[in-house]
Formats: sequence, structure tokens, C-alpha cells
Amino acid sequence: MLRILSVAALLAVGATALAAQNLDVIKARKEILKGFGAAAKDPGAMLKGEAKFDIAKVQAALKTFQAGAAKLPDLFPADSKTGGETEALPVIWEKKQDVVDRFKKLASESKAAEAKITDEIAFQEVWPKLLGDNCSGCHKIYRKPK
Repeated sequence: MLRILSVAALLAVGATALAAQNLDVIKARKEILKGFGAAAKDPGAMLKGEAKFDIAKVQAALKTFQAGAAKLPDLFPADSKTGGETEALPVIWEKKQDVVDRFKKLASESKAAEAKITDEIAFQEVWPKLLGDNCSGCHKIYRKPK
């Protein structure tokens, strides 16, 4: 009887540790993605004419996208499909390589945008395409509708 209880206790501890790891990964990716939204806020206001163009804020947002996009491919392990109020749809794990490729594309295009965006006119041309092609394109397929 004691042996059975010991095994049950070990299994419970192991399951708890696994669940904690799962939730840590979900939390990490949500923080990065929310960071993307926060980074895009000021440039979005600039694009709408609600804020003065500030190249430093635009460049900072692009660096945020690059850094986050480099980390995100590793933050979708199989044990993180559920829990933590994740908004990730199951199709992510069915099309994992597409997701990885999209993050690589975001990082690459954000890096290229750093060189292209030298003034407000270039910003108005490059920024909408960067966000539309990358953020919106991914959300339509891989994120639960709000």
C-alpha cells in the first residue's frame, strides 16, 4: 500500500511539474506577443496621424519584433496546446513549420525595415505592409478570434 501511495505521489509531482513547464511556455509566448502589440502602439498612432513621427520609437519596435520572433519558434512545444488561457489554435502544431517560417519572415522583414525606414514617408509605405503581411496574416490562421 505504501509503495502504491509513493508511486501515486511521484506521478502527481511529475504531472504538476510538467503542467508548470507548459504554463511557463504559454506565459513566455504571450508576453512576447503582447510586447509586439505594445511596441506597435506608438507607430500605429503615428500612422494614423495621432502622434508625431518618431523614428527612434519605430526602430525600437522593429528591434522588439526581431528579438521576439527569434524566440517564438521554440515556445510552441507539443505540451503547450492548452492551458494558461492560450489563444493559440491547434492548427499551429499541425502546421508547425509554417509558423516557424512566419516568425523567421517577421524577423527578416523587421530587420530590412530598419534600413528602409529613414523618414516618415518611408515609414508610411513600409509599416502597414510589415504588420499586415506578418501580424494579421498569422492571427487569421493561428489565433482564436476575439
